[in-house]
Amino acid sequence: MSIKTLIFLVPLIFIPISLAADFLGWGELTVFITAGLAIVPLAAWMGTATEEIAVFTGPTLGGLLNATFGNATELIIALIALKAGLLDVVKASITGSIISNLLLVMGFAMLLGGLRYSEQKFEPFVARVNASLMNLAVIAILLPTVVGLTSSRISTTTMQLLSTGVAVVLILVYALTLLFSMKTHSYLYDVGLVEQDQVALAEANLAEGETGVNLWLWIGVLLGATVLVAIESELLVDSLSVATSQLGLTALFTGVILVPIIGNAAEHATAVTVAIKDKMDLSVAVAMGSSLQVALFVAPVLVLVGWIFGQPMNLNFNPLELVAVAVSVFIANSISSDGKSNWLEGIMLLATYTVLGLAFYFQPVI
Repeated sequence: MSIKTLIFLVPLIFIPISLAADFLGWGELTVFITAGLAIVPLAAWMGTATEEIAVFTGPTLGGLLNATFGNATELIIALIALKAGLLDVVKASITGSIISNLLLVMGFAMLLGGLRYSEQKFEPFVARVNASLMNLAVIAILLPTVVGLTSSRISTTTMQLLSTGVAVVLILVYALTLLFSMKTHSYLYDVGLVEQDQVALAEANLAEGETGVNLWLWIGVLLGATVLVAIESELLVDSLSVATSQLGLTALFTGVILVPIIGNAAEHATAVTVAIKDKMDLSVAVAMGSSLQVALFVAPVLVLVGWIFGQPMNLNFNPLELVAVAVSVFIANSISSDGKSNWLEGIMLLATYTVLGLAFYFQPVI
């Protein structure tokens, strides 16, 4: 058994522990902590299963599969929180996922990769396209918030309609982005990914000999992990309010900082690991791609699903959240635009994340 597999298997012990904590009434704080720890390895198994299935389905369908399940954990947590009516937590988790990937994930990747290699390079064109898309996402989030701040007489229904219109536009842009990256201009996104696919395919063939059996195995792993993530997310959300109160944390800080770290732990590890191996193209793709998916797909989907759940989810964010996203996109774009990175740029991203984290921690409850 490989060390990687062992690392993924051992934390699964928190699944029965969290279920026992909830059933036996060990306290909301215990349930919250154990459920959060259980989600981390489950998210990793979802990511691994998706990658393995993508090897068999080919680059086009595999890319679509990766795009669909890339942020499945965060989406599941947000959907359950949305159903529970925790709209502030849902919006904060959207903000947190964006800034976490752009600052924390890419920051650690550039820092640790830069400590091993004096300068690392990645495809600047892809970075510029991602930067432009993130700018679009900021504009889309900015406008409903500005309308809400500048018009005291705007109704909840009107804000909902405005947010729904923006959500539809963002989903269309996301779909066209997938078409651009996987079909019409896929050759621009192949740098740094071909080697990974070839290695994964070789390992799969050596391990199994026959690909069919392994494919169904990983489909089962993906489905099983998704169901367990939904169960653990339910426990996490149900215990969130009481647990965070006991920890002295606000719902805003929990949504922006804690929830994204739990949901993105597997992606964090992947981005840092490949950066240390000097595959910065892949590392930047993981970090920026995840932020883009949250902004262009997850957030709009939550707005539309809010109608189904009878929850008025909109894109009218807390001003501090909006500033945090804008700042994160600005510094991430400025650092990545030249297609080069070093350890000092990683420090800059991490310092920005730390400052924003302090701002959210000391933000008083309104």
